[in-house]
Amino acid sequence: MDGGAHMKNKFLACAALALLTAGASAQPLPSYDLLLRGGRVIDAKNRIDGVMDVAIKDGKIARVAPGLSAGDAIKTIDVRGMVVSPGLIDLHVHVYNGTGEKGSYAGDLSIPPDGFTFRSGVTTVVDAGCAGWRNFEDFKDRIIDRSRTRVLAMLNIVGNGMRGGKWEQDQADMDGEATAKMAQRYPNVVVGVKAAHFAGPEWKPIDEAVIAGTKAKLPVMVDFGSDKPERPIYDLLNTKLRPGDIYTHAYSGLRQEQDPATQGPSKGLVDGRKRGVYFDTGTGGGSFKFMLAIPMIKQGFKPDSLSTDLHTGSMNSSTKDILNVASKFMVIGMSLQEVVAAMTAAPARQIKREDLGNLSPGSVADIAVISVQKGRFGYTDMLNTKITGTQRLVAELTIKDGKIVYDLNGLESLAWNAPPGDVKLDSRWTSFPRQDPALGVTAR
Repeated sequence: MDGGAHMKNKFLACAALALLTAGASAQPLPSYDLLLRGGRVIDAKNRIDGVMDVAIKDGKIARVAPGLSAGDAIKTIDVRGMVVSPGLIDLHVHVYNGTGEKGSYAGDLSIPPDGFTFRSGVTTVVDAGCAGWRNFEDFKDRIIDRSRTRVLAMLNIVGNGMRGGKWEQDQADMDGEATAKMAQRYPNVVVGVKAAHFAGPEWKPIDEAVIAGTKAKLPVMVDFGSDKPERPIYDLLNTKLRPGDIYTHAYSGLRQEQDPATQGPSKGLVDGRKRGVYFDTGTGGGSFKFMLAIPMIKQGFKPDSLSTDLHTGSMNSSTKDILNVASKFMVIGMSLQEVVAAMTAAPARQIKREDLGNLSPGSVADIAVISVQKGRFGYTDMLNTKITGTQRLVAELTIKDGKIVYDLNGLESLAWNAPPGDVKLDSRWTSFPRQDPALGVTAR
């Protein structure tokens, strides 16, 4: 054998040995990226309510069971004494922010989603009609595609969307066919049709919305606008809308929702529910009164879903955020299990996105970890009247697509003077990098 061939064989042997050594020394990844241990898991879709552990792998729910081993996870977080639920879904928000249009929900009255979601346990929002078929693609480019929050949308039946009076009252711009076509173009994003704020006596916005919803196989959400005798709420809920459609602002009292004699729900609401119409809170800045909600709930008329109608006029007033809404409804008669269901499985079902709002193995790992604080807390309504409760729900930890995106009290964090450990795998379970150059690595 000549010298060249000998050297070549020696090189190949060394390379093979190196590969074998590397394979032998490489450590397999643990079974789970992140493990939440010891929390009270409430998952309405799967009928779970008990102390369990939740394991996450590759952005998905891997397992929900008691007694999972911390040794099987890259990172384990102790959440004993806290509630672990699917990531919350806010069914009614306004987030078409940034156009610069004054006095418009397709502009200055909307809020940027990422600033108001994760800090309240919300991982998915549904924009309720800020954009119509004419400006939806601008909304998608400007907000939906740039947000870390999962932003879904209901298209306004008005082509120009929720831009204010002259646009929202323009019956010539209410087009069910065009709305359905735009919805069908973006089936992964558009989850409904919205009719809202109409001040006239005509039924056209409702009729066109139902046309769009029927063609696109989507639910219609109605903010019934001005109360008009020519279009009574009974007819809306029992003639115009279909089973599976959604009536929002159910406790506003602005459109004959309450029976004046019994103080309970009006016959329109009772019969509408029997037909399969859903009722949503959409509390907003002026759409929720205790004087309606308390007697109606006492008589058994609880909402199907809790939502905020969050915008610049409600985020600092009585609504604040979805957990404030949930806490308020717990004071007036709903249980913890009921409010969790009304922020997770229920809205997911209403928008036909049952891939969300649950902790089924294989589902996207969107999770809210919530503490139930004890004390004395005040809650207000649109009339600035008050009720006092002894519990408040607070988001401690929010996980989106398997990674921590909000951590109120540093549950994930090491003490400042603790050894840093190996941070190379941190990017598998958290969105917060350790950036100290002295560590020699940034987890991202």
